[in-house]
Amino acid sequence: MHNSGKTKPVYTRALDLKKGCVEMVHGSGGRAMTQLIDQLFVAAFDNEFLRQMNDQACFQSCNGRMVMSTDSHVITPLFFPGGDIGSLSVHGTINDVVMSGAKPAYLAASFILEEGFPLADLKRIVGSMAKAAQDAHVPIITGDTKVVERGSGDGVFITTTGVGMVPEGINISADKAQPGDKILLSGTLGDHGIAIMLLRENLAFHCTLESDTACLHDLVANMVTTVPNIHVLRDPTRGGAATALNEIAHQSCVGMLLYENKLPILEPVNAACEFLGLDPLYVANEGKLIAICAAEDADNLLATMRKHPLGKNSAIIGEVIEDTHCFVQIETSFGGRRVVDWLSGEQLPRIC
Repeated sequence: MHNSGKTKPVYTRALDLKKGCVEMVHGSGGRAMTQLIDQLFVAAFDNEFLRQMNDQACFQSCNGRMVMSTDSHVITPLFFPGGDIGSLSVHGTINDVVMSGAKPAYLAASFILEEGFPLADLKRIVGSMAKAAQDAHVPIITGDTKVVERGSGDGVFITTTGVGMVPEGINISADKAQPGDKILLSGTLGDHGIAIMLLRENLAFHCTLESDTACLHDLVANMVTTVPNIHVLRDPTRGGAATALNEIAHQSCVGMLLYENKLPILEPVNAACEFLGLDPLYVANEGKLIAICAAEDADNLLATMRKHPLGKNSAIIGEVIEDTHCFVQIETSFGGRRVVDWLSGEQLPRIC
């Protein structure tokens, strides 16, 4: 709400953020909805744009190319080791924006809440979103809230939209991979997906696995400063690295050759995948990226990635090859090759 000498309204009843629940009236557009927005969302996301309490945010545009991305988050469970749907919704959209090499600028957030959802859990999720956005210095400047009847949702769904600006001279796109390029990965495969699956199935391993959900904007900024002519960036979320590489191969009309002994995989993740019958290449990450660059830039880019905490386990995992079929292949530790095909079916539903 814009502060121009006006007195902020006083509500007759404060939200019960400890024992209260979302009610249908919170989506009615009336006093109760304004109360929810003011006391929960604006209080957490507070910034000059939200305080104006308009149906849109007005902000200064940047010179140059802008990018926009939107993503809906329907993960179950809502809370998991290493994060929750709130932080994930911020990280996921910022990461989609920065895979163009852009600097993220603003976020919008839309909530679909189910009647009966505990306000304490909603406050926890909103607080997690606020912290993630503040840590990334990317404010949430506008949003929307809807409430559906009990049984028509799954607690809370969140859609976030992000905008950013691409620096001059940066032209990163999934159709720019070229034969001879090197393929780099910023860290271990499958951490997010396996952490979620173990929690769902109530399975215990020797150590606690945490989701890798993280905002990659600082890592990407360092990378494009070191190697401005990176050809491709992609975060391997749903469908994992295998799906991301197949998408890139088809967009660039090239093939990919991976080296099995170069893939960074945590031993507990590997063990869990064997137990569950999963392939780590197809398991989602939420804090990793794939980079493809010219061979002569690969070592320099790898060194830069390894200097960042989110890239300390980075590795060169393969190369781009000529292939009219656009196959992704992997050279196994036994010296043979197999095709790493597109994901068939839904391996891990409701993962992000």
